[in-house]
Amino acid sequence: MRLFLCLAALVFAVAGCATKQPYASDAEIAKVAYVHPGPKSLTLYTMVNNRTGGGGHSALLINASQRVIFDPAGSFYSELVPERNDVLFGITPRLEKGYRSGHARSTYHVVSQTLEVSPQQAEAAYRMALGNGAVPGAYCANATSTILGSILGSDAVTTTFYPNKLSDQFALVPGVVTEKYYENDDDRTLKEGIVFVNEALAE
Repeated sequence: MRLFLCLAALVFAVAGCATKQPYASDAEIAKVAYVHPGPKSLTLYTMVNNRTGGGGHSALLINASQRVIFDPAGSFYSELVPERNDVLFGITPRLEKGYRSGHARSTYHVVSQTLEVSPQQAEAAYRMALGNGAVPGAYCANATSTILGSILGSDAVTTTFYPNKLSDQFALVPGVVTEKYYENDDDRTLKEGIVFVNEALAE
């Protein structure tokens, strides 16, 4: 795993709520734009505390005209991944794995729930993420559930502040496929750059 991260040149940096929001240029985004093959889809990430079962963070991988991660109030950083207003661009399979690896550790695992959607739905989610703007701390599940509810309908997903409640709702949508990702890295070593700004709301 350490070798993988070195090969991917992923560089993590501490990012607190008071730091300046990154705003990648159009040229930076165009340079890394990645179109993923296969069906269009939405993948909900939920970072879950291994000790308490509480949800610590929500994010959304959007496979549309390009593949991005909407990481509201998140603290993921890589020199390979331009960011604008909480949207991470250029999410190749290797960088997607790096994102999950960056959050998984001895105290947290990552639940990924993927739903195939129409190209129109995927593109609508992408446009909503781009237009959302930067999200304040503790609003990650709120922002993510708002997008999913707009795309899938409020009868499927209602707005919530709690990552686990969002995950539970999404799990009931027909066609959702769930997987869990675990790592055992010590919190004090590799994961210093990941800060869960939403931990105060964990159930």
